[in-house]
Amino acid sequence: MCHSTDSRPPAPPIQGEVASHEQIELTAADGNRLLAYRAEPAEPNGRSVVILPDVRGLHPYYRDLAVRFAEAGFRTIAIDYFGRTAGLGERDDDFDFMKHVGQLKAEHVRADARAATEQLDGPVFTVGFCMGGAHSWRQAYEGNGLAGGIGFYGALRAIEEPATGPGAPLLMLLAGADTATTPEQFETFEAALDRVGTEHEKIVYEGAPHSYFDRTYAEWEDACQDSWRRILSFTERHSA
Repeated sequence: MCHSTDSRPPAPPIQGEVASHEQIELTAADGNRLLAYRAEPAEPNGRSVVILPDVRGLHPYYRDLAVRFAEAGFRTIAIDYFGRTAGLGERDDDFDFMKHVGQLKAEHVRADARAATEQLDGPVFTVGFCMGGAHSWRQAYEGNGLAGGIGFYGALRAIEEPATGPGAPLLMLLAGADTATTPEQFETFEAALDRVGTEHEKIVYEGAPHSYFDRTYAEWEDACQDSWRRILSFTERHSA
């Protein structure tokens, strides 16, 4: 599991007002109904984000994270993965997510992320964590109308290497002490991105654990704030 049950995301360096935030329901092109959480900034920065969670789906961590992105000025929707197999119930700490992870397919993630993207405007970026981090990169290198894909400590076993490109650019925020994906696997992935011409930027936080983006980890506060700054810079640079 990517984060502990009581983890919550760190606040961004920019903390504006949030106009609204609420749980919603989306319908994908294949008819799937999925849970999502939408947060709207009081003063939009002109950019939008679709959050792709870890294996827990729309856990409270990701509802909080949607609000954090809205504080930073992004129109934001965090999605759940498991509407097809688990319906529209809550994804709290009692949710048996692993029963559903094995049934999740790349085309499901693509359809559900697209349903969220279509509700947003301006340049849209995906931001994902662990399994969702890898899927965020995949959504971007496949194109999918995105301006870019950001992933925290992506679990590369969840996706296939890019076969075509270049798609949209990637920001890879990696934990130096990650055990889900090895440095050698990331190097192989980067080589595949180079072959298809996908622009990518890799940042490694040496010694950081797989789930460092957590406000309860005081020792990784600097890494969390640097990650926020890099997200803000990346999305600004690729919104032109």
